[in-house]
Amino acid sequence: MTDDLQRIALSTGVELDVQITGDPAAPPIILLHGFPESHRTWRHVVPDLARDHYVIAPDQRGYARSSKPEGVENYTPDKIVADLIALADHLSIDRFTLVGHDWGGAVAWMAALQHPDRIARLVIVNAPHPLVFQRTIFDEPAQRAASQYIRAFRNTDLEAHIAMIGLSSFFDGSFMKHTDFAKIADEKPVYLDQWGQPGAMTAMLNWYRASAIQVPAMDETPPRPTFLDAPFPPTKMPVLVVWGAEDKALLPSQLDGLDALVPDLTVVKVDAGHFVPWENPAAVIAAIRGWAG
Repeated sequence: MTDDLQRIALSTGVELDVQITGDPAAPPIILLHGFPESHRTWRHVVPDLARDHYVIAPDQRGYARSSKPEGVENYTPDKIVADLIALADHLSIDRFTLVGHDWGGAVAWMAALQHPDRIARLVIVNAPHPLVFQRTIFDEPAQRAASQYIRAFRNTDLEAHIAMIGLSSFFDGSFMKHTDFAKIADEKPVYLDQWGQPGAMTAMLNWYRASAIQVPAMDETPPRPTFLDAPFPPTKMPVLVVWGAEDKALLPSQLDGLDALVPDLTVVKVDAGHFVPWENPAAVIAAIRGWAG
């Protein structure tokens, strides 16, 4: 079930395993996975895109067999964005289409805001815009409730709990809430192998611990972040948002007000839960190809 991966040492000091497919002379497209996955979240999407794109899908820092530097501070979003740009530089890619799901999408939003000179087009698959996400966590009780798992992931006792129940039980508990197990059963051994790499579980969870997103408890009323009501920079490139409408972690409110932040926005809602890239890959491919022309 494993793919041929290239090991690439980046200028940021980490080594990533990267799936590279397609003609290097074709238009480049970089695919970023989310939690708790790897490049394999795109396994049904890559072959189609590789027909006419140069496709790059890394295992991001902390995941699978890519580098897992110790310390929460090594998983702040700026360092992960830096990995992306360093990877493009290593492959001599100037401008590219960037696709991100879940945490990969959060990184993609940030990269697009910080590096509009590098990212020609942006595709977001069930990943919240940072302003909309933080605003809804404060203003919408349903989204705050749906995001309480982040507080659990930030609890440093979680690894001990996972070790006690075992990775297989953690897999069953984490995925059974979000998808039909039949869709992922064959892939379970791959997840367990990747999660079982030394330091992997802590490294993956450190993405949550390093994030500046505030997730108050349901009974808390903390001070409202001032940036929620201040002007926010618009995204400058064309953006396609592919949204699995049955997502239980990211509610439909994540699309509210997005058009004010993304002047060139296309939204395609598809039949899927949170894990759209493998729950409904045909819809993802169709949306990208329909949008890209």
